Amino acid sequence: MTKSVLLIATACTLFIVASCNSKKEKKEEHTKFLITSPIKKDTSITKDYVCQIHSFKHIELRALEKGYLNEIHVDEGQIVKKGQKMFNIMPNIYEADLQKAKAEAKVAEIELQNTQLLADGNVVSENELSMAKANFDKANAEVSLAQTHLGFTNIRAPFDGIMDHLHVREGSLLDEGELLTTLSDNSKMWVYFNVPEAEYLDYIMSTDKDSKKEVQLLMANNKRFNQKGIVETIEGEFNNETGNIAFRATFPNPDQILRHGETGSVLMSIPFNDALIIPQKATFEILDKRYVFVLDNDNVVHQTEISVAAELPHLFVVNKGLQLKDRILVDGIRMVKNNEKIETLFAEPTEVMSKLAVYAE
Repeated sequence: MTKSVLLIATACTLFIVASCNSKKEKKEEHTKFLITSPIKKDTSITKDYVCQIHSFKHIELRALEKGYLNEIHVDEGQIVKKGQKMFNIMPNIYEADLQKAKAEAKVAEIELQNTQLLADGNVVSENELSMAKANFDKANAEVSLAQTHLGFTNIRAPFDGIMDHLHVREGSLLDEGELLTTLSDNSKMWVYFNVPEAEYLDYIMSTDKDSKKEVQLLMANNKRFNQKGIVETIEGEFNNETGNIAFRATFPNPDQILRHGETGSVLMSIPFNDALIIPQKATFEILDKRYVFVLDNDNVVHQTEISVAAELPHLFVVNKGLQLKDRILVDGIRMVKNNEKIETLFAEPTEVMSKLAVYAE
């Protein structure tokens, strides 16, 4: 009796399992896969380029004369004004040279006056008078030269700026041309960034190439600089080693936030007009190539290679391999095979993309 009950229970179990499997297979056979079409619209992407930040003016201040550094009137990191005295080299020798030159000029002046009186009385020739005038001019030139050398002992700021590290201290014996410090005008900054050749060609051949391109600056603390920059110049040659060319953008720096030598990233917005856009989730990769499943009129899927021009959050801009009228598989790309016929459920591309929680301009 017990054996019969067991056989009946086993048979029931097998029937239930077989029934479930049959229902599952039937359900899989009638699975409808979500499909959509590409959408065409204007959009843009933001590309970032590593950059070097330079002051609008950045110069070295050097000693123009030999001598002892007598006084330093400024400090490291100080903001200085144009014409402000910064360094003083001991002037004693140059003051003495100036006094000597003035004395010699006075002698030459007296000699010229005496020669002029003699020439007026026809005592000396015109040549002697010309020689006296030449000696007087030479003496005055020596005075000007001595005054210039003396002026070099007072080193003043050539423009408004902020000074850097002091390379010398008071009492140092300076040689002519020795570095004292550097001075930077940070009122505006020149930001250099390298652009690959292909992107340079796209930029230079674009319809708005003659207009000033606005860019933004992402600083090292991952925050955006509060001023926008303008791309003003492109260097004349490509770097043969990297295949890049340098662009220069100018940023106003009214709050003196940026300093010479900083780094960051330039953010440039690149527009795409009438771009063909599809969801990223509709694509898959095989050996570094990207594909989608395109459906024909009989709902048979065909593996189709595409070329991606740009990437947006959750979206791809496609420039090759698809047309606007194509229907592509969105969900279940791992559940179908190439040349397989499937049942589909079409959704408008705007509806599909709205569910991707993405914003595209």
